[in-house]
Amino acid sequence: MAWQIEGTYFENCNCDMVCPCTTSGQTLPADEDRCKVALAFHVQKGAVNGVDVGGLNVCVVTDAPALMSEGGWKVGVLMDAAASPEQAEALGAVFGGQLGGPMEGMAPLIGEMLGIESRDFTYEDDGREHRVRIGTAVDMSVEDFVSPMDPTGAGVKVSGVGFPADTLAAGRATTSTVDVFGLSWDNAGKNSFSAPFAWSA
Repeated sequence: MAWQIEGTYFENCNCDMVCPCTTSGQTLPADEDRCKVALAFHVQKGAVNGVDVGGLNVCVVTDAPALMSEGGWKVGVLMDAAASPEQAEALGAVFGGQLGGPMEGMAPLIGEMLGIESRDFTYEDDGREHRVRIGTAVDMSVEDFVSPMDPTGAGVKVSGVGFPADTLAAGRATTSTVDVFGLSWDNAGKNSFSAPFAWSA
């Protein structure tokens, strides 16, 4: 059966600003020896194989080589505790790439799957500031850049990216701690992206 989901997403990694991994399609290396990134998704509405998954959240936590296209990623998935077993299975298949869509292309790069854990999520997004708290595992807040030289106040955007959306708002993290799946970091002050997303297959 076909599926489609849409909502908002944001991420933070340990690159300094405007991550070269994302903007180069993973053909340029990260600013540090390892890319340490967390991507938080809020599904506003959608259905997967007939299962309604609207209102749920997912976070993908990744530790990868500086040149992400080399593969060997360590990946863990945090699933919203509000999801029923059927909803968790449906979203797990989407974010694991088993049902096609954008995550399918990422799956071959994963060298070690660290697990899937169910946690309580608090996800907030006012269009410019984005925050997620996931139990004691993730506390991440980012703010989109607005250039003081831009009278429109539209914010700094990067387009033509493709994944997880074509146009991303660039920004920086005000808070970003991760401690889960044996991974631990603090990326405060580092790169962030945010965008609405719409996936289907």
